[in-house]
Amino acid sequence: MSKIVSNIKTNYESKKNAFAYQAMAFEFLKDLNYSAIFHEQGLGKTKIAIDLALYWLNKRQIDTVLIVTKKQLIQNWYNEFLLHSFIKPRVLSNKKNENYYIFNGASKVILTNFETISVEKERISLFLRARDVAIIVDESVKLKNPDSKITGDFLDLSGLFKIKTIMTGTPVANRPYDIWSQIYFLDNGKSLGNDFKDFKKRTNLSNDLADNVIVRKKFETSVSKIFEKINSFSVRETKDRCGISLPQKIYKCIHCEFELFQKKLYDSVLLYLKAELSKDNKLFIDDERSVLKRLLRLTEIVSNPRIVNDQYSEISGKEKKLDYLINKILENNEKCIIWSCFIENIEYLTKKYSCFGSLKIHGKMSIDARNRSVNLFKQESGYRILFATPQAAKEGLTLTVANHVIFYDRGFNLDDYLQAQDRIHRISQTKTCYVYNLIMEDSVDEWIDALLDAKHYAALLAQGDIKSDIYSKYVDYSYCDIMREILEAGEMKNV
Repeated sequence: MSKIVSNIKTNYESKKNAFAYQAMAFEFLKDLNYSAIFHEQGLGKTKIAIDLALYWLNKRQIDTVLIVTKKQLIQNWYNEFLLHSFIKPRVLSNKKNENYYIFNGASKVILTNFETISVEKERISLFLRARDVAIIVDESVKLKNPDSKITGDFLDLSGLFKIKTIMTGTPVANRPYDIWSQIYFLDNGKSLGNDFKDFKKRTNLSNDLADNVIVRKKFETSVSKIFEKINSFSVRETKDRCGISLPQKIYKCIHCEFELFQKKLYDSVLLYLKAELSKDNKLFIDDERSVLKRLLRLTEIVSNPRIVNDQYSEISGKEKKLDYLINKILENNEKCIIWSCFIENIEYLTKKYSCFGSLKIHGKMSIDARNRSVNLFKQESGYRILFATPQAAKEGLTLTVANHVIFYDRGFNLDDYLQAQDRIHRISQTKTCYVYNLIMEDSVDEWIDALLDAKHYAALLAQGDIKSDIYSKYVDYSYCDIMREILEAGEMKNV
């Protein structure tokens, strides 16, 4: 494939000025051959990335900048390029016939998604050999699993890019070892080593940490050194440090009580779970899919018994609290987002609250349908409630028309929780933000709350946001004891 050079003169100026912390990040990264933008979600990483792309095209003899993101964020990136630059990006999709013209043209900026990289891997490889291409990987946590096909495809192509940048607000999406393959894509193991299994062993938030002081110390030491090893090519900024003024974010735990029939259903499943997990007398957090699947059933019942029993017709404990919260929010003429991990909940609640102008986003909807919900929620005053799954709407969206988020339930993934709450707490928000966590008393919800808290502090330590002494002060590894108490409660009911 011969090199194609455009004779059309391009304006590489930026239309918008950067905030001071964005400009500092740009200056630090612009001449590096690989880099990572780990600014906290809501701080405008896209602006930094666009300014880098413009600089590379203008000053570093780069022909094309390839930006890879999730499918649902392509339109957002397209709009941001039109807002911040004079370049109109091309979109590389799964339609191979249309892609032919992009591969054989002189596009300055190409937007695509992770799946298309795998689908078009062969032609992309040829394209990279014929051009000087830089890549920006948005939401790089998509590459956290070194054994996945997508990560493998990116690693295969890595050496063909002239410049590489990854970006995410949550580099430690769930466990400290999530960062390894993201960094390996950049430096081929120079900073965090070539052995993922060894890295994972040293940085795994396991149950052994609760009772073994030596293992715990090794874990904390290993995690605290991660950011030191990558800070020569990484930038990390938080809302507390960056110097911009954002409204306060207030967390509220809303404790709920079981409805009678809901409790009976929960206890029956708990007995079965106890029997299953007692077979090998060892508890896992979330490394074992089989254990997670069983715990998920408890989470479904706590959230909405209708998910597992379509004969359930009562008002569950959480539904009563949600009714109260929504009515208080709407009385103040404000908007809210309700998050649930379960599509069944999104469908059920959207119908129930349709009289208030309810919208939905979940993974079974088309990208166009999701975008329509987002646009109506942002632009129309009559739509005041958005029900969404974190998996489908946690990233890339600015939804600051709302200042309340309610977590009807939460899964085991830290990234889902952090990304989802910050859809409202970002640049352009002017109101105090409220994050409500609905927690069923004496249930698996309490374990999830403690687990996410432990994961969050481990992430803060790995990302350099806190020091080891602060980490040791606040982390007690109580999630292990809570799970034992939950299972013991199930055992007592069998006596």
